[in-house]
Amino acid sequence: MTEQFVVGIVRGSHGITGEFKVESTSGEYGHFERMEEVTLRNAEEKKLFAVEYVKTGGSTLYMKLAGINTPEDAARYNRWEIVVPREYARPLQPGEWYIEDLKGCSLWYRSDNGEQTVGTVTNVMEGGSGYLVEVSLSEGCTLLADDIKFTSGGKTRVVYVPFKDEFIGEVDVESGRMQLMHLWILE
Repeated sequence: MTEQFVVGIVRGSHGITGEFKVESTSGEYGHFERMEEVTLRNAEEKKLFAVEYVKTGGSTLYMKLAGINTPEDAARYNRWEIVVPREYARPLQPGEWYIEDLKGCSLWYRSDNGEQTVGTVTNVMEGGSGYLVEVSLSEGCTLLADDIKFTSGGKTRVVYVPFKDEFIGEVDVESGRMQLMHLWILE
């Protein structure tokens, strides 16, 4: 199966023909012109659409997909992700990566006793003011108390960390590692 990447988010309808505004997850828009079909997905479902056209207006990208023909149709997909195979995603520059590349990275913390893995990134989602990294805490981490690592039912806890410089330091997707800057954010 081809690796899929979130390249944009639907940000509302535009006009009367079913166009919608697109927010690029990379900040770039040129690669959208190569797309012949895209998948729109939310937490519950996903749907494949042929791309009729994309166009820019100022600093906004507008997209028209086959079968979405009214403002009401377009509004139904507001906040859905636009997903494509990796080859249609924006080409990466050295040192760059996609949000999807963060999934599966181990989250590590540097203490006075060295580095230790505190969890694994299981998902990345959009939050109110940016992205949140979903982390499944490591059972073997000795830096965290058991009441932080486990739920009251004994299951490994999942926590959400804002993907911001003050909480996430070095990101090395080649090695599959991300640095946590503060342990308290996991509590």
